Amino acid sequence: MIILLFLLAGIRIIFEYKRALKFRFGSYVETLQPGLRWIIPFVESIQTVDIRVITINIVSQEVMTEDNVPCSIDGVVFFKVESPEKAVLAVEQFQFAISQLAQAALRDVCGKVELDTILSKREEMGKNIKAIVAEETVQWGIIVIDVKIKDIQLPENMRRMMANQAEAERSRRAQVILAQAEEQAAHKLLEAGRIIDQSPSAIKLRLYQTLSNIAAEKNSTILFPFPEEMFPRSTKVEPKDTE
Repeated sequence: MIILLFLLAGIRIIFEYKRALKFRFGSYVETLQPGLRWIIPFVESIQTVDIRVITINIVSQEVMTEDNVPCSIDGVVFFKVESPEKAVLAVEQFQFAISQLAQAALRDVCGKVELDTILSKREEMGKNIKAIVAEETVQWGIIVIDVKIKDIQLPENMRRMMANQAEAERSRRAQVILAQAEEQAAHKLLEAGRIIDQSPSAIKLRLYQTLSNIAAEKNSTILFPFPEEMFPRSTKVEPKDTE
């Protein structure tokens, strides 16, 4: 009975997404693969390591940008344990170590650029932070997959100034578009005037059309300061038929 209890006490089940480091009297022996495994009770112990992609948040950091704008920036780190042995034996609490390293890298990278760069180039900022973190963690047997900047909190007065700047920029674009429309309309009117000037009949037709538009209101009196016969007429002589 005692032997049976002794055997049962040493049974360990290791899941597929984990690896187990076996220690004997505190000394590392080997890494156990997934499945049903047995260790010597009271002599050997195991420490499991998750080899899936792990996500940790970068706590919001107070950063002073290169153009002296204070802001709070947070992010997220995606990493994976490539070597369970190094992750356990080379560093204490590797997740906490990566978190602290990512916070320092975020402050360092964002503090060297202007606010506009951080707002418009988040992807590039994330890649720079990833490069710094990956360089340090490779010796811990850990691969950094990606680093993303999640949120950027700005002071209230800076938000108002940016909103005013955006509003002014949109107003400027609207005025430019309106001026371009006026210019195009002027060119079209000039071309139409030149075409009408070539034919007195076209002038009369345009006059009648204008009178028709005015008369549609039925509440206007139209006065002509000169008779219609004073409008210029074509001096072109029509050829006579010859028999």
